[in-house]
Amino acid sequence: MLKIDDIKSIDSQNMIGVYDRWPQIASDNFSTNFSKIDIKNIDHIVFAGMGGSGTIGDIFSSMLSKTDIHVTVVKGYLLPKTVNDRTLIVCTSISGNTKETLSVLENSRKTQAKLASFSSGGAMEEFCKKNNLEHFKIKQEHSPRASLFGFLYSTLNILEEIIPMDKNDIDKSINALYEIQKLIDSNNLNEKNEALNLAEWIKEIPMVYHPWGLQSAAIRFKNSMQENAKKHVMYEDIIEMCHNGIVSWEKPSNVQPILIQGKDDHFKTIERWNIVKEFFMKKGIEYKEIFSPNGSILAKLVCLIYMLDMTAIYNAVIAGIDPSPVDSIDFVKERL
Repeated sequence: MLKIDDIKSIDSQNMIGVYDRWPQIASDNFSTNFSKIDIKNIDHIVFAGMGGSGTIGDIFSSMLSKTDIHVTVVKGYLLPKTVNDRTLIVCTSISGNTKETLSVLENSRKTQAKLASFSSGGAMEEFCKKNNLEHFKIKQEHSPRASLFGFLYSTLNILEEIIPMDKNDIDKSINALYEIQKLIDSNNLNEKNEALNLAEWIKEIPMVYHPWGLQSAAIRFKNSMQENAKKHVMYEDIIEMCHNGIVSWEKPSNVQPILIQGKDDHFKTIERWNIVKEFFMKKGIEYKEIFSPNGSILAKLVCLIYMLDMTAIYNAVIAGIDPSPVDSIDFVKERL
């Protein structure tokens, strides 16, 4: 079993220390006295951001999927053609220097849409000050990926007047984070730590299956494993998998299936889960099941993301890999 001294010796920048504080960071940022965005008649929100910043848009897309607000997530340079005067464009770059998001920010000025931007400073803050654009400066915790919950709950705070979400559900999601923290943080390196157990099980390439509503948790896990554990990861919707991906399991491979399931998945989705598990058992394919807690879609997503991000850090340390450096990303950015 992993020991705290093992983590300290490999995690050179103490990333785990930030993750251990995620529930408190979420609570602090949701209770901060930010000015609110009070915009009327919005029926379309565009969330622009890459990497950890892009995860925020993925989460909002899931949260608002059953409301009258249409959400578009942009992970690139271009805005959709559907942007108009009833659109709010939310640009998030935790570093403040993401080229793609800065391009969206600049292009948004050519539209009739409303605009809000979030960063820890950088070129985004400078651009917004220069052009008198709405900008909110949020503290970066360690790195963009480790800052997810600070930025997510700040965004929930600031967009409170626009987002049709019960404040009570947001408070409950934070309480749920505190509950799961008791089981998965670095003070609980034992056999009851589900994140650690999953990290020890992952030895090859994870294939993450998910229902549509929990897609953002699957994408985030892929990103976290890639950045922290420097490991290839794939993900696929469980319904779509039954129409193509399941065929790839007809021959042996070094891929390990992980099934992310909601406590109240649609009954037809549950039917698919049962069929796929039966297929895996017939083929002798070992798999892991991860279940969301009960509660709102927000509580489900943040708890899954918390557990799976901790899994990525533990998996990195078990493999003797420092989770913090991302030299390959720096290689790309230096050439842009």
